[in-house]
Amino acid sequence: QVQLVESGGGLVQAGGSLRLSCAASGSIFSINAMGWYRQAPGKRRELVATFTSDGSINYVEPVKGRFTISRDSAKKTVYLQMNSLKPEDTAVYYCNAAVRVSLISAWNTYWGQGTQVTVSS
Repeated sequence: QVQLVESGGGLVQAGGSLRLSCAASGSIFSINAMGWYRQAPGKRRELVATFTSDGSINYVEPVKGRFTISRDSAKKTVYLQMNSLKPEDTAVYYCNAAVRVSLISAWNTYWGQGTQVTVSS
């Protein structure tokens, strides 16, 4: 069993900052891609920032220059530093990871339960 637990969401005024954390735990042999998605009310879930399988980083265009993704591989944790927040950043933020539980198992995708980020104008 693999769990992804997010923390760090909350209410902040426009221009403020928040730092999200996502810790992976359970029967983990290795983690491949790991990152953040978000879903605003009435909208589809979208990629925000992620470490890809080859170790590169992708950001969705609206957050470039404001958000920074980082990770601590030893702690199986990924972070999202969000600066200069805007009301349109309001959403539930989800952690996502591709995990395998043994050397010979398939990669499976896991999601966290989500953390609410609300940016007031």
